[in-house]
Amino acid sequence: MSATRSPLSAFSTLFAVSALSLAVLAGCSDGKPATPPAMGPLPVSVLEVQPQRVPASVEVMAQTEGARETEVRARVGGILVKRLYQEGETVKAGQPLFQIDRSSYEIAVADAKARADQTERELKRMQTLIDAKAISQKNYDDALSANEIAQAALRQAQLNLSWTTVSAPVGGVTGRAVKSEGNLISVGDDSLLTSISQSNPIWVRFSLGDSDLLKLDGGRVNGKNVSGVQLVLADGTVYDKPGKLNFTASTIDTTLGTQALRAEFDNASGRLLPGQFVRVRLLTGDRDGVFLVPQSAIMQTEQGPLVMLADAENKVAPRPIQVAEWLGRNWVVTGGLQAGDRIIIDNLMKLRPGAPVAPKAPAVPGAPATPAAAAGKS
Repeated sequence: MSATRSPLSAFSTLFAVSALSLAVLAGCSDGKPATPPAMGPLPVSVLEVQPQRVPASVEVMAQTEGARETEVRARVGGILVKRLYQEGETVKAGQPLFQIDRSSYEIAVADAKARADQTERELKRMQTLIDAKAISQKNYDDALSANEIAQAALRQAQLNLSWTTVSAPVGGVTGRAVKSEGNLISVGDDSLLTSISQSNPIWVRFSLGDSDLLKLDGGRVNGKNVSGVQLVLADGTVYDKPGKLNFTASTIDTTLGTQALRAEFDNASGRLLPGQFVRVRLLTGDRDGVFLVPQSAIMQTEQGPLVMLADAENKVAPRPIQVAEWLGRNWVVTGGLQAGDRIIIDNLMKLRPGAPVAPKAPAVPGAPATPAAAAGKS
């Protein structure tokens, strides 16, 4: 026989639990709001910096272009019957690219050859007669001229026939075919078939503004104040082939206020393609006594760039700095820092001036860690 609880017994139990809960709350409350537990120092990674000697440079945006940008055009008209290359492939100079219908040009060659043969036979007959003094010199000269005209017409007809096969004028990378099979090709503005870009060597076109030119001795680019040229790719890596300047404008663009330049790089591997956006770095000497700071550790404010330091008491101390150019993933800092300063490189959004921090070794790959930076200063 199962036991059942009466409604009165259940109510009594519920009342007892509620009364106990109220007593506990009343005993724990002293009329003051509860305070959260105190927070400890914020863990941060710090990088102890020392003055260094680094290459001085000027870095600007640039765009690659082929050393030769050649248009492939038809020199005779007709129906395009075949494309003989794969778009985007590398071709050699003289390689056939397109075939225009040959029929009418073959007929023209046959007609011109018949006329040339006739005038040649007539000239031989006139030669016999002039030797026998049976005709006048004028008759002979007319036959000679007619033969020369006919032979020239034959050569022109043969040349037109050869032009029905459109070949690559230079070697390089082919572009998209402008015309497809079955299109009517006309000589003139409608004769463009494709283009060829010679990408080895490859050229890089860029310009320097007044602010960049002022960083150079004399305020202009010349062979003495530029010791080398580097190419920085989109992922931040430096191209493994050094470059050289092959064009420097002698005047300043009056509209943009810039000096146009061009550099040349070896591209035998075909890694660079015409039209890529890259960065060009002009090496202009060396900088002494500067500091390298990760880009992510520098904060841009209305008053200028600054970094957060961990001071001797392991508290946050903002420090305004002066920066120059990028060097890899670092900023070149020219002022505002001293040897041994410990720069906080993470958790920047959580930092407040004067707040305590717990320095630790940097987690940035490749960042040098020193014992002082890892242990902190007390």
